[in-house]
Amino acid sequence: MADARPVGAPTVLRVVLGKRLQDLREKAGLSYEQAGKALDVTHATVRRMEKAEVGLKIPYIEKLLGIYGISDSDEIENFVALAREANQPGWWHRFRDVLPDWFSAFVSLEGEANLIRAYEPHYVPGLLQTEGYARAVLRAGMPHAAEADIDRGVAVRMERQSLLTRENAPLLWVVMDETVLRRRIAGPEVMREQIDRLIEATAMPNVRLQVIPFAAGPHPAMYGPFHIFRFPIQELPDIAYAENLVGAVYFDQRDDVSTLLEALDRMCAQAAPAHTTEAYLGGIRKEI
Repeated sequence: MADARPVGAPTVLRVVLGKRLQDLREKAGLSYEQAGKALDVTHATVRRMEKAEVGLKIPYIEKLLGIYGISDSDEIENFVALAREANQPGWWHRFRDVLPDWFSAFVSLEGEANLIRAYEPHYVPGLLQTEGYARAVLRAGMPHAAEADIDRGVAVRMERQSLLTRENAPLLWVVMDETVLRRRIAGPEVMREQIDRLIEATAMPNVRLQVIPFAAGPHPAMYGPFHIFRFPIQELPDIAYAENLVGAVYFDQRDDVSTLLEALDRMCAQAAPAHTTEAYLGGIRKEI
């Protein structure tokens, strides 16, 4: 998944199993080519399975486990059961007509993370948007879309937000530029409603909001928004996500993610402290 757009919107479990297959292959001392030859497929097929770029074919899994020296029937059965589960589409699959694969992968990561950190210079993050604000953002990004598609886009965004109130909800830590709050995405009523939603979010125990005011000057991430996901799963490293007009890039290499984390930490230090955010938002709301 590193520095390439994932294909097929992999679930997090599929990513984890791919990494386990890679570990087993490397411990067995086999190359991609050797594993592929044993399966009678190209080495690229094995690599794509390990990178979660394709589904996990059960016959391939069973044969690979044997090749890698796994003989315990219970261990094989458990791995195969997890592979079947990993191949099942996530809840967002029913929105596949309006949700591109590159963002479906984001939703999967978001749903499994125990920590979500984000920098946003343009919009309120989707997990904190109101319906009215979300509709305005989607319409701005898809000016020629049918109203029904906008409706479905709003619906999936609202459904994503349920993760903030579920049991074992992740910690969401967002740093926003003041621009996010000053830009009139929609009319005054929608903007006031959105500010109210952010004020409510500051009271949630698993949400931390910070605003970088204009007066703070330049900061390390002025080039664009990004997210960083951390997981309670040993095999899964921190994964960073950066989006553009036509797709997204996912990073899981330590050096890349560390660079983004360092930038985010510096911005947190420049931003107004989280305990002042409610008052800051209240002052901006009075100006709308």
